[in-house]
Amino acid sequence: MITYNGSDLILAPIAGYSDSGMRTLCFEYGAGLCYTEMVSAKGLYYKNENTADLLTIGAGEKYTGVQLFGSEANIISEVMNYEVLKKFPVIDFNMGCPVPKVVKNGEGSALLKNPTMVYNIVKALKSQAAGRKITVKIRSGFYSGYENAVETALAIEEGGADMITVHGRTREMYYTGKVNYDIIANVKSEVKIPVCGNGDVFDMDSYLRMKDTGVDFVMIARGAIGRPFIFADLHKKSYSFSVTDAIKKHIKTLSFLPENVVANNMKKHIAYYLKGKSGSKALKESIFRANSLSELVSFIDLMGE
Repeated sequence: MITYNGSDLILAPIAGYSDSGMRTLCFEYGAGLCYTEMVSAKGLYYKNENTADLLTIGAGEKYTGVQLFGSEANIISEVMNYEVLKKFPVIDFNMGCPVPKVVKNGEGSALLKNPTMVYNIVKALKSQAAGRKITVKIRSGFYSGYENAVETALAIEEGGADMITVHGRTREMYYTGKVNYDIIANVKSEVKIPVCGNGDVFDMDSYLRMKDTGVDFVMIARGAIGRPFIFADLHKKSYSFSVTDAIKKHIKTLSFLPENVVANNMKKHIAYYLKGKSGSKALKESIFRANSLSELVSFIDLMGE
């Protein structure tokens, strides 16, 4: 079995969530590979000041990949040589994001409509890889009834990628409806490089269903938000988990950011950490009213867990 650090489980690049704190905790519980949030190649090229924060790696991160998005092969090729990207052993490229502002720019899942452009981008990435692995994340297709994941995957393989991740939904489905496992299985049967399956993996049953497609790796996205221990669950390894300790460790890992930024970023994470906990509604309301990081932490201390 192919693994990263002995694990077939990968944390997805999750916009707004897969920050250094979340990645650190997921590694602690058994993730083999974690990806950063989605980073704009054009933003790197034009020196966008917010990009650097997304590229910070914490001391507890074992094997972190960066996910880029864009559509211009020349820009993508150039930023691959930037020093800030050389610390990442894996470069993932997003061809699945369904967000309108990304798609309207011809990026993300819009690329699924143009296999030739897909090939050119992957070839540009591979030509500048310099020993780094190149992975690509796609969806089953852009429209329902036009699921061209196999055609796209073959273009990606021909371009030289080392792995393909397939989210079993079309762009128009966003994150609703049922995952198309057959499409994922078809991709796996048609390409020779490793394939990672993605979509609705929340527990052992859904993990095993994804593995039934024949994929080499399974990607966890929403199932890991507030639940980094899902990796230990799926590996059937014993563990202890304290919500309070996890939140504090998450906060500490983000200490490179301004306190107000950490406080605002953590509020959405905490909502997931507290999901399903007794009395969490009132606590979440207090946390969302917090005006500082110290105030937020004081509310967390009230949990006593």
